[in-house]
Amino acid sequence: MAQSKKKAAPQITEQMLTILLAPVITEKAANGSAYSQVTFKVAKDATKPQIKAAVEALYKVDVRAVNTLISKGKTKRFKGRLGQRSDVKKAIVTLKDGQMLDLSASV
Repeated sequence: MAQSKKKAAPQITEQMLTILLAPVITEKAANGSAYSQVTFKVAKDATKPQIKAAVEALYKVDVRAVNTLISKGKTKRFKGRLGQRSDVKKAIVTLKDGQMLDLSASV
């Protein structure tokens, strides 16, 4: 008789807390929830396996895929002087079928 082994919950480390900076709450990010996708701002040096481990540990969900992008900061004027916005790295996390993550309740 084969017994199904449950996956042990990964330990939450301090590094996992510094990887996920904030959820992205925009209309475009909210449209991804129809496809079981959640968008986060992440640390620039975070890798896809680190992001996956952090989301699984912190939110107790199963992650199918992680896509990342770096949004370059725009040049803006402030009181006549040129300024530069910071670059931001985003991660679009796709959850496995049947998984949901409601970030609006935790804000």
